[in-house]
Amino acid sequence: MSALPIDLTLAYDSFPALLHGLMMTVLITFVSLCCGLVLAFPICFARMSERIWVHRLAETFIVFFRGAPVLILLYLVYYGFGQIEALRNGPLWLLFGSAFGCAIVAFSLNHAAFMAEVLRGALLAVPAGIVEASQALGISPRNVFLYVRMPLAMRYGLPAYQNEVVSFIKGTAIVSVITITDLTAVANGIFEQTYDPFTPILCAAALYWAFVNAIRLGFRLWGDYLDRHNAEEPVARPAALKGKPPIRIGKEVL
Repeated sequence: MSALPIDLTLAYDSFPALLHGLMMTVLITFVSLCCGLVLAFPICFARMSERIWVHRLAETFIVFFRGAPVLILLYLVYYGFGQIEALRNGPLWLLFGSAFGCAIVAFSLNHAAFMAEVLRGALLAVPAGIVEASQALGISPRNVFLYVRMPLAMRYGLPAYQNEVVSFIKGTAIVSVITITDLTAVANGIFEQTYDPFTPILCAAALYWAFVNAIRLGFRLWGDYLDRHNAEEPVARPAALKGKPPIRIGKEVL
């Protein structure tokens, strides 16, 4: 069985263009993640509100934007909003008049819907006893949230947040349908010019893999930092037992 026809020369010549496309993918990813995370906090608090109408509005937002495919959102924002005359003549056209701005809006709304539920789950996972104990010590509700509840919620929600970010990065590959030249668009352009499907697509896949795993490494380091106080420390062996065979007591060895 012959090897795949990968052209190393084409891969080398295409690398600058692919790297430029990767930079666009990275830019869209981080801007959308930041905007979506900012939006997710008020939506999460509204979802947890005791006021029924506020709760229902947040729930409706989450259900719609979690259920709607991102491709449909891109088409709706890019092609649909341009048909609204009031929007075309207003200041918001500075945002919706460009493909990049439309992509940021669509991806941010989608990410905000998912992150609102991640945040809500993480906040609800914080043991009620810890919050009650903090309140019993006279700590203000604001400080309880900032210094007790939120740090614990970050630890509980980090794995789910990592999965959402990784899925989000791979989902940005569809942004080329609204004329943005991202990594996938560059790879498709090289394929259309050379009729070589393997070299540009595999190179793009390798760059996506490197980007995703760099993010995963960052999350792992972040998780290690948050759990640094849980690191196991070696148990000092009593002086009377030095020089004698080790004794196992439960999970500890003396």
